Amino acid sequence: MRRLAVEPRPGWREAVERLGLVWHSLADRPYWTEGACYAVSAAEVGEIEAAAAELYRLYLEAGQYVLDKGLLGRFGIPDWAAPLVRKTWNDEPPALNYGRFDLGYDGRSPPKLFEFNCDTPTSLLEASIIQWDWKQAVFPAADQFNSLHEKLVAKWRELKPLLPEPLVYFSHAEDPSGEDALTVAYLRDTANEAGLQTASILISDIGWNGSDFVDLDLLPIRTIYKLYPWEWLVSEPFGRRLTDAGYGTLWMEPIWKMIWSNKAMLPILWELFPQHPNLLPTFFTPPGDSYVRKPLLSREGANVTIVRDGQVTVETGGDYGEEGYVFQKVFELPQFDGRRPVIGAWIVDGAPAGMGIREGGLVTDNTAAFAPHVID
Repeated sequence: MRRLAVEPRPGWREAVERLGLVWHSLADRPYWTEGACYAVSAAEVGEIEAAAAELYRLYLEAGQYVLDKGLLGRFGIPDWAAPLVRKTWNDEPPALNYGRFDLGYDGRSPPKLFEFNCDTPTSLLEASIIQWDWKQAVFPAADQFNSLHEKLVAKWRELKPLLPEPLVYFSHAEDPSGEDALTVAYLRDTANEAGLQTASILISDIGWNGSDFVDLDLLPIRTIYKLYPWEWLVSEPFGRRLTDAGYGTLWMEPIWKMIWSNKAMLPILWELFPQHPNLLPTFFTPPGDSYVRKPLLSREGANVTIVRDGQVTVETGGDYGEEGYVFQKVFELPQFDGRRPVIGAWIVDGAPAGMGIREGGLVTDNTAAFAPHVID
């Protein structure tokens, strides 16, 4: 894997905005990077793809183990919601079943799992459409590990006859940065391309009429995709209405993803599959004097602490941590021009579908830039 300097396209900002990426720059530098790209070999792509498939298999086994052993309490899931989690896991309601494995990879040892973003994963448009369009313009003869768009559209087509009705609502919270709105708009586009009818509604505008969740016209919502964490949704004043509505509303992704999206899965995976080449040792208590402490439910690198030889070397801020922590072995990310890339390996319908690369510091936070890749 190499980081290559590349000449940015003239008018690149307008080019990515035309494709929907309006959130392309941070205060003082681009979020979407056109001054460099990563060249990865076919063998390295094969290793990343195989790791994503293998990790999905491990998550299936571990999810069943959590339910069989009654471990939902470790995940902070409310007692009243546990039956819904179990029911949706067993019944397998329609779902995209997509997500992003965040991996540490140095090209020498197998990719290592940092965490699995499968409830509210972002950077989807960048990984799917934006970097492909860049590749076609800059490296038209090269290939890219990227079948995200095709797989998403194909999955929606497969789901269409299984949904309660052809209309699907797409929802997120009010979002000053626009990142969530961007992701939801892109997913809505993939559903439209698959022939579904769609509508949008903010999470705060969803109502309850005594028996159903309803839109602003008081029409029942039968199918809804939400980019909104399940742990927030079950804590809302109307969260308990989920049990009253039963299957009157199909929520995508399903509530069983409260298991997979929680970092409590990481020590359970290590307990079930010790020494697995794609896992890092992770525990519920500090394993020694060097580790990375992560909250069970944090996002974008919030409230992460890196401890080396008993000394705190990095500590990020945020509002997470009351839910508890896990303690993961420190992985030394490779450095390219002072930047540390984290691989986001995507799956759709449980199958590998592409990857994106974000560059940051010792902790990959919401200031990390997205860099495109080509297969070298």
